[in-house]
Amino acid sequence: MKRLIFILSFMFTFFKVTAQQAIDVHCHNVLPEFKALLDRHGAALEETFPLPDWDVSSHLEFMEKAGIRTSLLSMPAPQPYFGDTEECHKAVRHYNEACAKLKTDYPGKFLFCASLPLPDVDAAIEEAIYALDKLGADGIKLATNSRGQYVGDEALDPLMEVLNKRKAIIILHPHKPSPVNNGIIATTPLAVYEYPSETTRTVINMIARNVPARYPDLKIVVPHCGSFLPLAIPRMKGLLPVMQMKGYMQPVYWEANLSRFYYDLAGSATPEVVKSLLTITTPDHLLYGSDYPYQPAEVLTENLKRLQAWMAEDRELTPHLKSIMAGNAAALFNNK
Repeated sequence: MKRLIFILSFMFTFFKVTAQQAIDVHCHNVLPEFKALLDRHGAALEETFPLPDWDVSSHLEFMEKAGIRTSLLSMPAPQPYFGDTEECHKAVRHYNEACAKLKTDYPGKFLFCASLPLPDVDAAIEEAIYALDKLGADGIKLATNSRGQYVGDEALDPLMEVLNKRKAIIILHPHKPSPVNNGIIATTPLAVYEYPSETTRTVINMIARNVPARYPDLKIVVPHCGSFLPLAIPRMKGLLPVMQMKGYMQPVYWEANLSRFYYDLAGSATPEVVKSLLTITTPDHLLYGSDYPYQPAEVLTENLKRLQAWMAEDRELTPHLKSIMAGNAAALFNNK
């Protein structure tokens, strides 16, 4: 009888959740102007794989078939800076205004995170104010590093002050590390290892400087299931006392930092990966992400169904499944 009750409960939960539409916090729109800029600078393969094609009708079709209510758009890598701040700012402005138009043209379907023309901090502050105050951007996308300037660096503190004042949501996304071993990435493309490593490096840098603790009105979404953070954070906690004693590191305000991080499940959300992630966060900080269009729509649709299915079978996660698929993101972005 208990087994029958569990099966019926599972079926009810599964069909209830799959009928509900998800909110996708990790997807990209690849504009033709962005591709053209990269081509002019010979940077089409800078991230070691070609940029996928994208158009709005295909994205909407994917959302419909997968059961996604709303998608949060962000600019893909690489950062469009090639030594000319004016060129970069122009490219970023075009992208942000194009996203704002998509949000207006397809109400309820698209939100967007504005890009910034880093590494020029002054230009980035100007664009952040314009995007958040005038365009209605739903957040800010920050590359883990912009031509070697890593999120968490002291140079970015003035930008963080502006974003904190506006209670901004930051979406992190890995970019090509700086520096990088060209031999290694020729053998193993960035997405396989360097992207998770790069994300982990950047978040640890932010924690070490207490960036989230010092700017407490920021909320930061970490991509790809937290990357290597479930391993890196306990190691950092274990090493910190001796590093402080020797004067190599400052105190870290763990709870004040970690409580500001959210995590999207794009990429590799297996049961083992998510259970590991829950050693450093709580289910209310987990968000669905597809990474569209970097894999075929059919693959991403099956990934979403598989994610929903195994979570619906997991006694720990079943009560949180509806929130992970949409509720947590809705609360974060006030998207009802």
